[in-house]
Amino acid sequence: MENNDILIRLRYALNLKNQEMKEIFKLGGKEFTQEEILKILTKTSEEETDDSQLKVNDKMMAFFLNGLVTFKRGKQDPKPGQAPEAPQVKEHVNNMLLKKVKVALQLTTEDMLDILDDGGIAVSKGELGAILRKAGHRNYKECGDNFARKFLKGLTIRLRG
Repeated sequence: MENNDILIRLRYALNLKNQEMKEIFKLGGKEFTQEEILKILTKTSEEETDDSQLKVNDKMMAFFLNGLVTFKRGKQDPKPGQAPEAPQVKEHVNNMLLKKVKVALQLTTEDMLDILDDGGIAVSKGELGAILRKAGHRNYKECGDNFARKFLKGLTIRLRG
């Protein structure tokens, strides 16, 4: 699943306006114009290869997800002696999506399991825990596109249904 598609689905699920999308990117550390936001949120077919869509790479996605956490939960001051970090992409985008949305919306593991169930996928607590682990951990499991799609579908049902 492309990052643009993830952003479009997440925007719909969270009922975000274009201006809020712009603000979330800014809170994450990346500024876009209103026109660039519209290009990010434009769906294009496979045949179209013109510049009507701005492709979102993994780093831009990290900026957005970090901004989403700040947008939903407020700015967190760095601890004494700790420098603010720039977003780094060390893990699969889908894993990062699940982790950051969980933090931003203050979801419990039970909430996550319910959302996935609403999306049409039955998952055990252990499987979810493996997906939410840090990359490099021995029990880390990469989150597939279908899993992320079902999560976004369940989130949409939960928040808009």
